[in-house]
Amino acid sequence: MPEAAPPKCRLCRQILRTTFCDLGSAPLANSLVAPQDSQKKEAFFPLRVYVCDHCLLVQLEEFQSPNKIFSSYPYFSSYSATWVEHAKKFAQNTARRFGLAATSLVIEIGSNDGYLLTHFRELGVPSLGIEPASNVADVARSNGIETISEFFGSALASKLVQQKTRADLVVANNVMAHVPDLLDFVRGLAIILAPDGVISIEFPHLLRLIQDVQFDTIYHEHFSYFSLRSTEEALRTSGLRVFDAEELGTHGGSLRIYACHNGSGHSTTSERLELLRHEEKRMGLDQLSTYAGFEDRVRRLKRELLALLDTLKREGKTIVGYGAAAKGSTLLNYCGIRTNYLEYIVDRNPHKQGNLLPGVHIPIVPPQKIFETQPDYLLILPWNIASEITSQMSDIRKWGGRFIIPVPRPTVMP
Repeated sequence: MPEAAPPKCRLCRQILRTTFCDLGSAPLANSLVAPQDSQKKEAFFPLRVYVCDHCLLVQLEEFQSPNKIFSSYPYFSSYSATWVEHAKKFAQNTARRFGLAATSLVIEIGSNDGYLLTHFRELGVPSLGIEPASNVADVARSNGIETISEFFGSALASKLVQQKTRADLVVANNVMAHVPDLLDFVRGLAIILAPDGVISIEFPHLLRLIQDVQFDTIYHEHFSYFSLRSTEEALRTSGLRVFDAEELGTHGGSLRIYACHNGSGHSTTSERLELLRHEEKRMGLDQLSTYAGFEDRVRRLKRELLALLDTLKREGKTIVGYGAAAKGSTLLNYCGIRTNYLEYIVDRNPHKQGNLLPGVHIPIVPPQKIFETQPDYLLILPWNIASEITSQMSDIRKWGGRFIIPVPRPTVMP
C-alpha cells in the first residue's frame, strides 16, 4: 500500500510537520450511539493537531467530510440560556452600531435553530440563515426563520449574488473552525458581503486554549483553531480587512472580530484591535516555539483528573456528568473515563437523551435523574457554562452534592 501523502496546511498549503497535540484516536464527538447499536464497531479517527511551521495555523487533518459530520446534527443552540442571551445582546448592539434597519439584510452562516436571527427579526431587520444540518434548519423554519440548508462557500455565495442577495451584516459565530476548505469559505464571505457591509466572526481564541489547557475543544468537527493573527491572514487572502476586535467570555475565552472589504467606509482600526495584536505578539503566538509543551500540560491535567476520580471512587462516592457536549466526548475518551467513573450524563437536549456518548458509551439521560439518584459529585463537562449549570443544579447542595470543574485544572466546588 502506498504511503499516504503528508498533510498540507489549509491556509498556506505548506506541508504540516510539527505536532501541537496528539490525543490519540477518538470517534466523531457528536456521533451519539443508540443503545441497540452499542455492540457495533465504531469508527475512530486520529485526533492529532498540527501547527503550521509557516503561517502558524493550528489544525487537524480532514478525516470525515463536513457532509458526513453536519448533514444531521444533535446540537441546538437554543438549549443554552447563556448563549441565547449572548446572541440577543449581540443583535441589539450590532443593529445599533451599524444602523441596521428594515432595508438591511443579515445573513448568518451556521445559523443553527434560528437562536440569533430571531432577535434580529424582533428588531425589524430582515435576515437569512444558512444551516447545512437539515434537521436543525427545519426547526429554524418552523420558528419563522428563512433558512437555506446548504454548506456555505464561494459557489453558494455566487448563486445568492446572482439572485440579487447581498448582506449588510454577515455573521459567522463558531463556524469557521468547522470548515475544511478555509480559503473557499473566506472567498464566499467576500462575495456575499455588500460593498460597505460588515462581517462579524466569533471563535474560541487559540491563546486561551493554550493558556488554560482547553484540549477538550479539540475534536474532528473543529478543523482549525484560530488566533487573531491567523484569522487576519485568512481574511486577507480575499481582500478582507479586520478593523475591530473584542474579547468575549464565551467558550472559555473567545474573540469577536469585525471585518470589511479593503477600501470600504470602515477605515479606522480600533485601539482594542491593536491591543489584541500586541498581546498575541507578547505571548509569542508569532513564534513556533510557543506551541511546544502543550501536550505535556494536557497529560498532566489527565493524570490529575483521574487521580481525583480514583480517590472519590475509593471513598465510595457516586459521580455523574452534566452535559453531553462535544468537548465532553473528547475529554472522556482521551482520559478513558467510562461508566466505571460516571454512572450517567444528563443533558437538557431531548435529541441527545436516550443515547450513549460515543466511544465511552455512557448513557445520556434527562437532568431530573440527578434529583432521583442524588449523586455525590457532578462533573461539569461543558465547563465554559459552569456558572449557568451550577445555578440550575444548585439544589444538589441540599444533600451535600458538589461540582467538579475539569479545566483548566480539576477543581472541586462546593
